[in-house]
Amino acid sequence: MAVAASLPVVLVPVGTDDEALDACLAALEVGTPAGTRVWLADNIHAGPRGLELIRRWLDDTALQADFSRRRQRVGEAAHLAEMIAACGDADVIVLAPDTVPAPGWFDQLVACLAHDAAIGSASTWCNAGETASWPRVGDVNAVPERLPDVARAAAALPRVYPELPNAVAHAVILRGSARRRAGALDGESYGSWYASLVDYSLRLAGLGWRNALCANAFVARVHEAGPAEGDNDVLAVRWPGWHKRLADFLMHDPLRSLRQDLQRRVQEEARDGAQQELFRQATASTVADGNPGVPVEAGQVNGQAGS
Repeated sequence: MAVAASLPVVLVPVGTDDEALDACLAALEVGTPAGTRVWLADNIHAGPRGLELIRRWLDDTALQADFSRRRQRVGEAAHLAEMIAACGDADVIVLAPDTVPAPGWFDQLVACLAHDAAIGSASTWCNAGETASWPRVGDVNAVPERLPDVARAAAALPRVYPELPNAVAHAVILRGSARRRAGALDGESYGSWYASLVDYSLRLAGLGWRNALCANAFVARVHEAGPAEGDNDVLAVRWPGWHKRLADFLMHDPLRSLRQDLQRRVQEEARDGAQQELFRQATASTVADGNPGVPVEAGQVNGQAGS
């Protein structure tokens, strides 16, 4: 798939979990602007059911979507490296196939790159995102029950885009001009594309680019990504200071105040939503009782004040 360099393209390496992919595609459809370019690339992982759900989604989607399937399977990192290389100098967003992007995620990542020309990669918040995890750093937290609340709360955070030790694999945008300078993703030295993205982001940092957190976007995930066997050894040899920087970040959590701010805003969104739901229920109850013209205060149902 060859794409123009002016617009971002979402890259989804297809996995083996059909239910997770179905949820991911459904969330993409709801939370991503119509016409966004999406490329589903299958490294011979999808089975008959997965291929059928992809076919149905492609028939119905409002996104500008393409699908490819390799004839012969290659390594996970090599597969992603080929996908990114095919996009030329375009900005790309790598999205894990078992994620659920919250509404607005795409626009917020694009805005992040536009805000600061020094950002080479930007990763979103995630409940299972290591340094970008929320509400607790380094934990695999539960998937939020109300992702739209989290999306609105994140969008209201200040646009500060703080530094991360490296890009995180659940959802990350890579600037095309930075990739042009850094060269190709290393698809040969690593077994996982988690590790290959860490390596690539460290290369970007070495060239002066920033690896940032896009704090205004959230992408949920059930499982946290991790390195394949031997990947950490390669990273330790190639980037001897990285493991200590990562450990220090996880231990001291320099983004604690930002995580707490997001938590507070999510709680406010939940309270506002509960109040609105109560008002709707009260209004519906009054209309059902034959008094559609009588205004109803929140907390009143059928003319009786709530306790």
